[in-house]
Amino acid sequence: MRALISILSLLVLGPVGASWAQLAAPGEAGVAMGHVHLVVRDLEASKKFFATLGGETGKFGATETVKFPGVFVFLRQGDPTGGSVGTIVNHVGFQVPSLQEAVAKLEGAGIKTFPGPNPQQVYIYAPGEMRIAIVEVPSSSVPIAFHHVHFYVGEAGSENGSPVDEIKVWYVKLFGAKPGKRGNIETADLPGASLTLTKSPTPTVGIKGRVLDHIGFEIKDLEAFCKKLEASGVKLDRPYSKRPDGLGLAFLTDPWGTYIELTEGLNRL
Repeated sequence: MRALISILSLLVLGPVGASWAQLAAPGEAGVAMGHVHLVVRDLEASKKFFATLGGETGKFGATETVKFPGVFVFLRQGDPTGGSVGTIVNHVGFQVPSLQEAVAKLEGAGIKTFPGPNPQQVYIYAPGEMRIAIVEVPSSSVPIAFHHVHFYVGEAGSENGSPVDEIKVWYVKLFGAKPGKRGNIETADLPGASLTLTKSPTPTVGIKGRVLDHIGFEIKDLEAFCKKLEASGVKLDRPYSKRPDGLGLAFLTDPWGTYIELTEGLNRL
């Protein structure tokens, strides 16, 4: 019985399977959500947290990985300079078909929930003060899946007009995101994730070195995509390269301080 309870505790929001981490197909611009990369002090506690959330733990090379439908969560042991709140990416979000059931299961597993901005959302915190939203989407066909990346946009990086309008245009133009709204909130949607955009009442800082060190997009024909970015005036922090295992990658930072990794080949994991 104890063994059964232990197994169930690792599957709080539902069972996982071989296709659990399948990323969304890239859109017309060749871009889809790929991963979030966390720097954590306690690697084992972080693995346990995300397994309890409903992910499938494993490794990608030497990197600890937790797989969810629509996203990979990569975990690297280190000493982050702070949590996610106060940065350009305030939190990321996962969706569940029933928030009431999810909250009951999370709290039953010892994960405290906090009220969100509406009845369909709560917040939880991963180790290292990584803020995570749990959002109810009744039409969701799986117990848990990735939902959004929530940017809190300060004035820094904005030249004219609304900072929310400017960051929205930037992701629409360069990454092919689809402009839209979720309720009264501005969005720029990519396959696998809604880039959710809110104006921050206080200045925000970049994410590199924090618990959420960077976010990642999976790109079709990454080498050509990088050339297109550079032709548009984007300076890459790390130019396109291909690892010995065949994974293509590049890094850049958006004008608001979001450190971004571009990859090609994560779906083969």
